[in-house]
Amino acid sequence: MAESIDAVSLDMEKIYLGGKEHFIRTGCGSVSVIVYGDQDKPALITYPDLALNHMSFLLVMRSELLRLVLNFFRLGAVMCMGVTAGAYILSLFAMKYRERVLGLILVSPLCKAPSWTEWFYNKVISNMLYFYGMCGLLKECLLQRYFSKEVRGSAEVPESDIVQACRKLLEERQSSNVWRFLQAINRRPDITEGLKSLRCRTLIFVGDSSPFHSEALHMASKLDRRYSALVEVQSCGSMVTEEQPHAMLIPMEYFFMGYGLYRPCHFSESPRSPLSPSCISPELLSPESMGLKLKPIKTRVSLGL
Repeated sequence: MAESIDAVSLDMEKIYLGGKEHFIRTGCGSVSVIVYGDQDKPALITYPDLALNHMSFLLVMRSELLRLVLNFFRLGAVMCMGVTAGAYILSLFAMKYRERVLGLILVSPLCKAPSWTEWFYNKVISNMLYFYGMCGLLKECLLQRYFSKEVRGSAEVPESDIVQACRKLLEERQSSNVWRFLQAINRRPDITEGLKSLRCRTLIFVGDSSPFHSEALHMASKLDRRYSALVEVQSCGSMVTEEQPHAMLIPMEYFFMGYGLYRPCHFSESPRSPLSPSCISPELLSPESMGLKLKPIKTRVSLGL
């Protein structure tokens, strides 16, 4: 992408749960950005998985788009949170623009090129989407990508409310743009080698029922253990953010605490690292410590400093 390309915002005055939508035109197409909260506070950039952004605008796999968005809103270094394909794009951005990323929160992330199985599966979905649009069978394929079978339901057990809501939202997606995004995902290169250069703190969540579970483990093994931690959530699919959001509370609390963004009253000073053993321990991450009846959470945290 040429450096001279400017981003132009068209404020549509649409409100999404208190957020304001901006359309940012770039040389690669339009990007829809919704801004929530107080813009004077530290920014958290989020990037969803396939077909999960509210309009499914054309979002190509280029980290330059994120730089344009940050420049448009006059943001410096930011915290980033992405899910699956969104996590892949944010990882690319963090590797290319290290000075712009404070930390990464990645949910069921991708980092390798698609396997032959994934490539073929995505190809089938692409063809289905191209010829039939967002049909019932395609929605089922996407729901399997997002959620575990426990919440998708069965003949005896009805599907959960969150799956029903997601199914309804998929009907509103623009098929042509979802198709383009899927085409880009299927051509993604392996970024494993570049992960070794990451120096920002990274927190990875993954459900053990996610189709991308092994890829998340692979990514965690390639990151510098001094700056990264992995939280595995049992009986959960790819979208930990929707299926078991409470399982993310304690790890994220301690992660943010290391940046001075949140400081519990029982600490006299911020810890040296949000990923140190004194901050994240299996006991703190247990369902009992949260006061919630959650499915067990399995953690893998490095003891290296």
